[in-house]
Amino acid sequence: MNMTVIGSASSLSAEERALRDLYLEHGPALHSYVLRMLDGDTHRAEDVVQEALLRCWNKRNLIDDDGMAVRPWIFRVARNLVIDGHRTRMARPLEIGGDSWLTELGTEADDIERMLSSMVVRDALEALTPAHREVLLATFFADRTTQQAAETLGIPQGTVKSRVFYALRSLKVALAERGLR
Repeated sequence: MNMTVIGSASSLSAEERALRDLYLEHGPALHSYVLRMLDGDTHRAEDVVQEALLRCWNKRNLIDDDGMAVRPWIFRVARNLVIDGHRTRMARPLEIGGDSWLTELGTEADDIERMLSSMVVRDALEALTPAHREVLLATFFADRTTQQAAETLGIPQGTVKSRVFYALRSLKVALAERGLR
């Protein structure tokens, strides 16, 4: 029983053998050449090599017995395909892959949200009494302990603590009135 394996030399037609021989003869050198032009992008290099080989195979009259007339032509075709691909990419807007555009958009939205929140907080602070605003600025915003704030403000530490307590309650109400919780 004679069984042929798909892809074996005996199962290929004359045209398929010609294409395989063309690849075996020129494929590795062509792939290296294209890979250098594409800065190591193997996927694009494989696509260019495949397209160049198919174009050469479609022009069967270029293939002669020694294959020497084919090589310069196929390398020129591959070079032109790389140049055309580059020109096409330059003519289109820059592609943004994956979710990076979401990240950029999110970062921009976060910056805007932060700016708007700080404006609301500043407005809410203005709504507090001067004593409450002063004690919050001396503690939370200046990153001081109640003892340090008391020394800076020249008031007892217990007064700072009670003012901070009531100032935070008032600030919470003022922020709620402005839509922040």
